[in-house]
Parts: sequence; structure tokens; C-alpha cells
Amino acid sequence: MFVYRVRPLVAAVSLVLIPLAVLADGVSVRFDLSDPAGTPFPSDRFSSRDWSNKTFRRVNLPKPDCAVRPNDCADIDVINTLDGFSTQPRITVPFNGAIDVSTVNSQTIYLVNLGDTQTLRGAGQRVGINQILWDPAKMTLAFESDELLAQHSRYMVVITDGVRDTHGKKIKMSHEGEGFGTGRGTAEYARDLRDSLHGHRHGGRHQVVAASLFTTQTITADLEKIGHSIRRSTPAAADFMIGTESGAAVRAVFPVASVAGIQFNRHTGTAPNFTTGYLPTPALGVVPGAVGQIAYGKFRSPEYLTADKYIPATPTWTGQPQPQSSKELVFQLHVPAGPKPAGGWPVAIFGHGFTDSMYGAPWTVASVFASQGIATLAINVVGHGGGPLGNLTVLRSNGGAPVSLPAGGRGIDQDGNGVIDSTEGVNAAAPRSIISSRDGLRQTVIDLMQMVRQVQVGMDVDGDGVADLNAQRIYYAGQSFGGIYGTIFLGVEPAIKAGVPNVPGGSITEVARLGGFRFLTAVALAQRQPQLLNVAPTPGVPVPFNLNFNENMPLRNQPAVINTVPGAWAITEVLERNEWVQQSGNPVSYARHIRKQPLPGNGVKPVLFQFAKGDATVPNPTTSAILRAGDLADRATIFRNDLAYGVNAGVGKNPHTFLTNISNPVGAPYAIGAQQQIATFFASNGATVIDPDGAGPFFEVPVTLPLPETLNYLP
Repeated sequence: MFVYRVRPLVAAVSLVLIPLAVLADGVSVRFDLSDPAGTPFPSDRFSSRDWSNKTFRRVNLPKPDCAVRPNDCADIDVINTLDGFSTQPRITVPFNGAIDVSTVNSQTIYLVNLGDTQTLRGAGQRVGINQILWDPAKMTLAFESDELLAQHSRYMVVITDGVRDTHGKKIKMSHEGEGFGTGRGTAEYARDLRDSLHGHRHGGRHQVVAASLFTTQTITADLEKIGHSIRRSTPAAADFMIGTESGAAVRAVFPVASVAGIQFNRHTGTAPNFTTGYLPTPALGVVPGAVGQIAYGKFRSPEYLTADKYIPATPTWTGQPQPQSSKELVFQLHVPAGPKPAGGWPVAIFGHGFTDSMYGAPWTVASVFASQGIATLAINVVGHGGGPLGNLTVLRSNGGAPVSLPAGGRGIDQDGNGVIDSTEGVNAAAPRSIISSRDGLRQTVIDLMQMVRQVQVGMDVDGDGVADLNAQRIYYAGQSFGGIYGTIFLGVEPAIKAGVPNVPGGSITEVARLGGFRFLTAVALAQRQPQLLNVAPTPGVPVPFNLNFNENMPLRNQPAVINTVPGAWAITEVLERNEWVQQSGNPVSYARHIRKQPLPGNGVKPVLFQFAKGDATVPNPTTSAILRAGDLADRATIFRNDLAYGVNAGVGKNPHTFLTNISNPVGAPYAIGAQQQIATFFASNGATVIDPDGAGPFFEVPVTLPLPETLNYLP
């Protein structure tokens, strides 16, 4: 039970806010109001009033010398458009002397939720800390909140005298209060802090010696508003007349038996250049005869991205995001064989992964899905599928003329080097590089919401005037990147009846830092001014894979780290700011809205999360972050690749693609089993979860707790 202890709290406030002639005799928390690094951070001292936002605030960080640190200034320009601080903050507390980091824990330092800025929801909740690091050179403590914080809510960081200095003495109340009571902004902050401390009830034997207030950013507002706009609209029906045969327009719907092959002329350069290959039509034979038709069509989707691939900030309370244009999107549909059910075919939207396209992973699952009577629908992600001039040529086995149609590529030559890379255009361009894929992910979610609306108004595949897909039975599955934006999608789209994200993780910053795309983080650090790489290149290894760095950050639940690595602190600051800016495109931020706390107008969704032990591309701790945030551990199943590899090394050490690995004879049974788990789940409308290998050891259904917080990579 909490005990209300007014006298010590009033004393703490007085000592924090009133300048004293004599400094504390001992170690205390520093307060330098001119520098975020010189005071507990985050803090509302570094924001200003903005009544157009749900938080009633807007971030207002000071800039460094922009001639010396241009990237930091560009990042802060973006940060200062946000309406609050990160919902998964790296909190820093500077001291005027050394502390005993072993005394730092969730009893001696913690957060208190002061409530949603709109409703006061969550007020009084206490949140612990994790991932503790002490930097002796800076005499600064860093840690993360032990759980994802609620959006647009106020939090107080509480530091107590349970923290000891290196001589075992309690840290003291700060006497560095000069400036707190002067000026409009600091006076307001001082009042809010005083009121919060007066209302704070805490237990235990430790006295509060310092505190800081901050307000978390709004996460879901843009996608909520855009979703409402899409659902209020009545779009034109999807158009399947996008094929050209002998110069005449034809319906791009092909019986599988009539298709000899589909040539993909991928637009890969601005000359223009093309790379020719073939779509994986043999994948449809996993369950022979299950897929009856392959169809292509197009629809228009509102485009909220600018040419520089970011969505302009709008006030989160009074604003309404505005589309910049609309884009014509090509979709791909695999229709099951056999008689169409009354009401149409249930349909699973399948989201492909990073560097992939709708011409990859969706093909590998379509046959098993169709065997359960489920159609598979897909689009290309922003920046994927090659450039816009790509095309498909459908070769006929029945002697018919070839049919040509647009491939729907969404890549661009963003860097101007004449090449359209596999993901080029999903990230924001400089000077807003800190946004990374946040808005490309959100635009993809917008496109998926629009595609749901297209199914709802009726998708007439064969042109007989009757809808062929069941608008009441729309599901979602996605792999990797598709699991990432799919988790966001499941959090905001009410029409999805059930979902299965496969190998998702968040944040993207953490996925890249810990996994196979770490070299991309290294490239970004190398390109900063000044550059931040702090490890020598690996001899004999080509660029960019010889770019190394050591950020020296602990994983969850590990012992506190004493940082002695030169340059590591600067790297962690950049990574923290990246994660902060990208939170509204982070699947972790939306996980709670799937089941735990549905958004207004949404219901609880049945979901299943599939992941694999030792995933080296999307590491286990990043998947656990999603499951923890959404209270979804009981809805997770894990593929034990460590056990499968022990039986037969041919399965491979990195199980990231275990769902789609049908071309590997060793891995195919696990892939098909995982696909059958999804198909059965959808066929039962989210009611039935099978164990793909029954009593076998290779799938845990659900995952055995605790959730994995280490990397588990196979040596």
C-alpha cells in the first residue's frame, strides 16, 4: 500500500526549487537548465505550450553549433515537430559526483504515471527501470523505462536517496535550483513539479531527492484520422482490366492451368534499365490444384508522403493530415480453386518483407492458404518492387498470346546514382533522414487500409457483377517487414478479423542495431558530421560491411554496464533520438491496441505471433518487445530452430525465413507447418491454433516463458 508522506516531499520540493547559499554536502543530481545533458532528461523544461496538440505541448530542444554538428541540427528540426517525448525513453540523470551503480534499481529510481493528458487514464501507475548504464567520465546515469509508456501522458521520474555514492552515503537533495522560479516556462514547470510531488504517494524507506516531469508523444493520431477518412469514402471498384493482349485491353485474370510462366521485367535503373526474371509459379504446387486463378488489378490510394518520403507533421489534436496526391497501386490476388463460397472467398492480405516484393513471399504461402479456402491478396510496400516502369508478361500454355501488365513497382532512384535499389524510397530523404522508414511504413498501412475498403465495396474478379471476396472475412499475415507494418495495421484497422505477424520486431532502430542489418546503422553513423564510428575497420572486408561501432548498451535484465568505451555515449544518443522520432512507425507502439487497449471503434482481435529462436535478422529481444507491450505472450508461438539445426544442419543457422523456406528440402516441412497454422487460424476465424508438429519439440505453442531477451544466435 502507498503511504502519503507530505513533509519529506515538501522538503524535497523546497530544496529543488529554492536557491541556497550552501551546496549539499555529498553527491546530488545536477540541474543545468541550459543543456539537456546537464539535467534529468527527458523533461518538459525542453518543450513549450501548444494547445493544438493532444499533449498541449511541443518539443523545443536547443541546437548545438550547426556548423560543427549539422546532422544534430537537422535531427532536432524534426524532433521539434513532435508533441512529446519518447514512449520508450532512454532516461539520463547527471550527478555532481560518482555513484554506486549497484544501488540503482526500480526501488530507488522509478517513474510514476500522472495520467493521460486528455482523460487522466493510467494515473498512479508505477513503472520500473531497466538497461542501466553508468558513464563515469560524464558522471551520468542512463536507463530505460521497464515497459512501454502510454502515449500523450505525463510521467514523473523519481530519484531517491536509496541511490548511494561510492562511499556508501545516501545521495543528497539537489540545491542547484537557481533559475527554476524565473521565467514563464521554468515557473510553470516548477509549479507542475511541485503539484506532482505533493500528489505522489510512495512506499518504502527511501526519500525523494530529485524529480523530473515529461510528457510522452502522441503515437496513433495520424493513422486514426486517416483511417476514419478512408472508411467514410466510397472508392471506385478495383479495376482488373489492366492487361494488354495483342494491343487490346484484357482482364488480368488467369487460370493457373493456362499459365506457362510469368516474366518479371523489374525496373532497376533510370536509363531505363531492367532486370529480367520469372515469378515463382512452381510455389503454387505445394498443395497441388489448390490455387485456381492468378489475378492482377489496380486501385487508387491516398498518398500522404511528400516527394522526400515523409508525412508532414500536423497538430495531433486539432489537425487533419492532408494527402499530397493519390497513387495508382497494382495488387496481386491468388484465388482458390473450386466453387466460390456464399458471400465470396475469405481473403488474407499478406505483407512481404524488406527487400522483397509481392512477387516473392506471397507466392510461397498462397497454396496452403488456398487449400483452406482462403485467397491471398498483396501489394508492394513503399519503395519496393523496382521502379514504376516494370512490367509482367504472362506466358500462356494454351497457345494464347502473351499478356503484358504493369508490375506496380514503387521504388525510386532517391540518391540519384541511376540505380533503383530494392528498398529505395521507403526512407525519408535528407535532411529528415532521422525519420528513416517511419512514414514509409505508415503510408504502407494507409495503402492496406485503402485495400480493405476496396474489398468492402466489392472486388469483382471475373467481371460477372458479383463480388468474389468476402468483405466480412478479411485477415492479415505478413513476414518480417510485413510483420512490422502488419502489427501497426492490426492496431488501427477495425475490419481485420484475425492476424498473424511472422518474425516481427521493433523498434526498427533496435532491429538494425542488433541484427543482420547492423551495417546499415554503421553506414549512417559513418555519414554523420562528425562521424561516429569508434571501432577500426576489419581488414580485408569490403565496404560497407567493414564499418564497425561499439555502442556498449546492455540488453534487458542484464547487470548494469559501466561505460568506458570512447565514443559509445554519442552513438547511444543518436540511436535514442532515432527511436524517439520513429515511435509512431514502431510496431511496439501499436501492439497494445490489438487486444490490451483497442482504439476507439476497434475491437479485440484474435492474433498469433510467430517467431523463431535465434533469428539473426529480426532478433528475439525486438519481438519480445512487441509481445511485452501488447501483453501477447500467450498468443505467440516460437520455432525452435536450435533444435531443428541440431537434428539437421541443412536447416540453416538463421531461421528468419522459416515461414517461406519451401525451396529447402530440410526447411520445407517447418515452413508448411507454420503456414498451415496460419491457414487453420484464419479458416476458424481466429479460434483454432494448431501446433504444427503436434507433440514434437520444434514448435512451442504458446512460447515457453519467460520471453527471450538475449540474441540466441547459433555459433
